[in-house]
Amino acid sequence: MDLHELQSRALSLLDDANAQFHKMPGSAILMRYIKSSYQNDPVRSAVELLLLIFFLRYILASSYSTQKQKHVPLSEEEIDELVDDWTPEPLVSKSTAFEDLENEKRPIIVGPTGPKSKLSNGRTVTNLASYNFYNFIGNETLKDKAIQTLRTYGVGPCGPPGFYGTQDVHMKTEADVAAHLGTAACIVYAQSFSTITSVIPSFSKRGDIIVADKAVNYAIRKGIQISRSMVRWYEHNDMEDLQRVLEKVTKEQAKKPLTRRFIITEGLFENVGDCVDLPKIVELKLKHKFRLILDETWSYGVLGRTGRGVTEQQNVDATEVDMIIGSLSGPLCAAGGFCASTAEVVEHQRISSASYTYSAALPAMLATTASETISLLQETPEIMVQLRENIKAMRAQLDPRSDWVKCTSAVENPVMLLVLKPEVVASKGFSSFDQESLFQDVVDECIANGVLITRLRSMPPAVGAGPRDQGWQPQPALKVCVTTGLSRKETEKAGIVIRHAITKIITRRK
Repeated sequence: MDLHELQSRALSLLDDANAQFHKMPGSAILMRYIKSSYQNDPVRSAVELLLLIFFLRYILASSYSTQKQKHVPLSEEEIDELVDDWTPEPLVSKSTAFEDLENEKRPIIVGPTGPKSKLSNGRTVTNLASYNFYNFIGNETLKDKAIQTLRTYGVGPCGPPGFYGTQDVHMKTEADVAAHLGTAACIVYAQSFSTITSVIPSFSKRGDIIVADKAVNYAIRKGIQISRSMVRWYEHNDMEDLQRVLEKVTKEQAKKPLTRRFIITEGLFENVGDCVDLPKIVELKLKHKFRLILDETWSYGVLGRTGRGVTEQQNVDATEVDMIIGSLSGPLCAAGGFCASTAEVVEHQRISSASYTYSAALPAMLATTASETISLLQETPEIMVQLRENIKAMRAQLDPRSDWVKCTSAVENPVMLLVLKPEVVASKGFSSFDQESLFQDVVDECIANGVLITRLRSMPPAVGAGPRDQGWQPQPALKVCVTTGLSRKETEKAGIVIRHAITKIITRRK
């Protein structure tokens, strides 16, 4: 068959196909539509043709399963053998001998944790181990308000905030915190620790980026872990290193899909005691287009003229911080935590934050206590002045006068962290464990002399973690919590007892 015959055969087939097509109902309308479409918009005709081809290919393609078999089938005997050999991993790491010994000697307080507390052995000690900075525990007005609220609302709401758990006192507390900080809105959580651990994963997900200070507390670390975001750490309070990390992240993400990016830090660092350089961080976050999550668990109610925290102390507008997380326990003598931000950020948490959605709401009595203590801080700023005077008195007895320890806490931080001086550690050859053991002996010696203090605990390692998995750990330290419940003279006397105990224990060590 030559070329001419092939062409004739092809034309004949096309004519037959055309004739059969015209016999179909609606063929004339379809042809008229195609012709007009081609004349008016040939590009659309080409796109429609491609879509038609794709549709036909999708319909005619063979089906297949995306669930590939990646496991080897086992017999019943093999399954039983594996089950018998399997040992479940413990939920928590096994306690060490040092921890067991510490637990046995742990002092137990009987009654309220006031500035003078009674122990289970019958002794009364000066309590410098609680966060009762303003002695709100002994405030009779707060007690009366709490009792009145308890009689009106009962012990607790017995339901999550989104399911009949929200009461008018909760809304008042949220409004009080927002007004105090100067933010648009606020949300109150029932637990302080789980506030930041829920806020972070509510906004940062897998694929997002978190840049965090290496010294952030354990609650922040758990929130970062739960979020499963990509984490970049910068050296503690090192703004130059933070800028380097932000520039590196920005460069790496320049040609990648847009992600959410956060800077996470603390106002007063729980593990070090020093204060953040907030104006510089705000400058960097605006420059590199990051969002800032600021944990003011230890600075809210402590820093600033009226206790608004680091934003007030460093003259930074609270609206410059995307999310401010704080605690209603500790200095405010209540319980729970909060997140202050814009109305959109707050409302998002009401339906997406695990701790808020699945936990019973804060008891009304504690919400009222938080509102009252916030009012006291604003109306009576002299109590903050008194606290700072007691802090100065305690520091005067410890930091400059001791040859062994120095205070790493900020000047206005009532939680004083005392670490061994570098030259002492070098000359004595103390390891981290040696320092912890030494400070525990100092704590015991102070209790024997009528002063109750504690020490900074290291962050617990993950279950099954090895030495290479060990992250940043704080330097072992003594923790001394100053309170206005003691006079200046009593504070100085307690400081002398602590200083002498440190000297006695260290000089006894060879």
